[in-house]
Amino acid sequence: MDDKASRSDHGDAPGIRMRIGCRLKYRLTQPTPIIAVLNVHYSRFGDLERADYLVTSPSVPLESYRDGFGNWCTRMIAPAGDFTLSTDGIFRDSGLADPVAPDAAQLAVQDLPAETLVYLLGSRYCDTDILSEEAWRLFESTPPGWSRVQAICDFVHTTVSFDYMQADATRTASQTLAGRHGVCRDFAHLAIALCRCMNIPARYCTGYLSEFGEPEPHAPDDFAAWMEVWLDGRWWVFDPRNNSIRIGRILIARGRDAADVPLTQTFGPSTLTQFEVWIWDTRHDPAGTAPVSRN
Repeated sequence: MDDKASRSDHGDAPGIRMRIGCRLKYRLTQPTPIIAVLNVHYSRFGDLERADYLVTSPSVPLESYRDGFGNWCTRMIAPAGDFTLSTDGIFRDSGLADPVAPDAAQLAVQDLPAETLVYLLGSRYCDTDILSEEAWRLFESTPPGWSRVQAICDFVHTTVSFDYMQADATRTASQTLAGRHGVCRDFAHLAIALCRCMNIPARYCTGYLSEFGEPEPHAPDDFAAWMEVWLDGRWWVFDPRNNSIRIGRILIARGRDAADVPLTQTFGPSTLTQFEVWIWDTRHDPAGTAPVSRN
């Protein structure tokens, strides 16, 4: 399947050099199996100047594998007590903005590649059965293809208010529409569900999103969520949360929705005591390019 939505094409673009990473610290009451999905997606490995290896403190044996969606996962057993997961890499991006193709056409369902069909179905957070009637009421009259997807993004962006204080890990797309507030994953879930209702394959993406070229003040660095849709024989990036063309978008994982790509999955009682994400222009990195302290 074409993976251009996440690949970098440097061409003659000047490029940007970014330091990316995260630190997650847990307090565990017992030895706990953990699966982490925190590394840059394999489709962008070639853009890593310094690999964002997963490091744990205390050190434990790590086993890596690819999940059913091709995401790079790492499993381990963390000991009781304080346990830290961290990554820290140097990434070279093309500096090009998200590609745009206003004439990209929507394919009939019978003409879609078989591997895209799973992204037409309802999923844990994208409850298409509840939203289908409303989706057709809202978007049946829009031109199929790129314009229809953009109309969906415009609707989600203007209808839903972003509010960190309203984060809810159990919220579905229909609940986001009803409540009209949420965080970036909720914007993505609602737009994905509406696209699927309109017979457009759409999948959930999570990763880093830089603030390059964006006006200040900038929000604290965090992981971001967006979607990819299948039009004209390839996947295209759409970002209903920001609803703008951005620079420095770095994929970590993709799936049907957030249930497929949790950053970490702990199989036992756990408390997250520290959460930090960074995506810096290395020209303005006060610590240079030395690894961030793992303490």
